[in-house]
Amino acid sequence: MSHTAEEMMTVAAARELRDGQVVFVGINLPSRAANLARRLHAPGLVLVYESGTIDTRPDELPLSIGDGILADTALAVVSVPEVFNYWLQSGRMDVGFLSGAQIDRYANLNTTVIGEYDEPDVRLPGSGGAPEISAGCREVIVVMRHRRRAFVERVDFVTTCGHGTGPTDRALLGLRGAGPVRVITDLGVLEPEPASKELMLTALHPGVTVEQARAETGWSLEISDELRETTPPTERELATLRAMRTVGTAGR
Repeated sequence: MSHTAEEMMTVAAARELRDGQVVFVGINLPSRAANLARRLHAPGLVLVYESGTIDTRPDELPLSIGDGILADTALAVVSVPEVFNYWLQSGRMDVGFLSGAQIDRYANLNTTVIGEYDEPDVRLPGSGGAPEISAGCREVIVVMRHRRRAFVERVDFVTTCGHGTGPTDRALLGLRGAGPVRVITDLGVLEPEPASKELMLTALHPGVTVEQARAETGWSLEISDELRETTPPTERELATLRAMRTVGTAGR
């Protein structure tokens, strides 16, 4: 069954999640990936959204008058401060999903400005809860499209610290979690090199070449000696993902 680059990216992100984990979920693609994982191989996945829903379970409920409707159910709905104070800052989150307008070689993210801060070319939405997610989750997975304008040598503004400038920065800053452990794109997968924490290419999606990945990266991208090819989406993964397009995701 053929698939799109975005479907490959979503499936690859979903495969990273394990049953029983508590996941801080963003909207759009991270939400689709988390819900796909819960439907396929991780039924005990606990999804927490910044909006305050705990153990969110989007479902499709049939109406007698016609097509299905979207219904989001959750174990609880709490205040945003409680989400951050109790769930995030206390270390209860296993995984955080993040994205950004820019990412650099040390997985620092920019969602603030493109260009100079005082006179930016583009002013972006801002940080939201991303800095706290990166600081407090046990690990972070970044999901974003792989384009040269986004994968830059140095972000224009560090909204969210990934690995700073190298392997010791997170500890020096007192950040609890491991930070970004994987960057999943529509071309492949990048992971921090253990010693330097610089992102290197560890996997390519089917049909993508090293040259393509390097061409879309704004720094000299290192390639893992054990570079692998991502397993294509299965028919079950694709069928489930495509069926979810009619199902809502909390926090949209």
